[in-house]
Amino acid sequence: MPKKVYTGKVLSNKMDKTVVVGVSRVFKHPLYKKTVKSMSKFKAHDEGNICKIGDQVQIIESRPISRDKRWQVVKILSGGGER
Repeated sequence: MPKKVYTGKVLSNKMDKTVVVGVSRVFKHPLYKKTVKSMSKFKAHDEGNICKIGDQVQIIESRPISRDKRWQVVKILSGGGER
């Protein structure tokens, strides 16, 4: 089975070697047909502590690294955050 790959925005980088990435998706509600926007937060492993808040990053599914960290940062797509 292929690993999931998501693109999201870094919301927090206060932990050591960990970033919180928000992945948003837009879909139509099955009953009311209204467009709904939802956001999921994932904790991702950032080995070099190089991600900043506001960066657009790509994360990939991986083996469990800690209790709630199951994703890794693959690459930084655009640096829109604080430097």
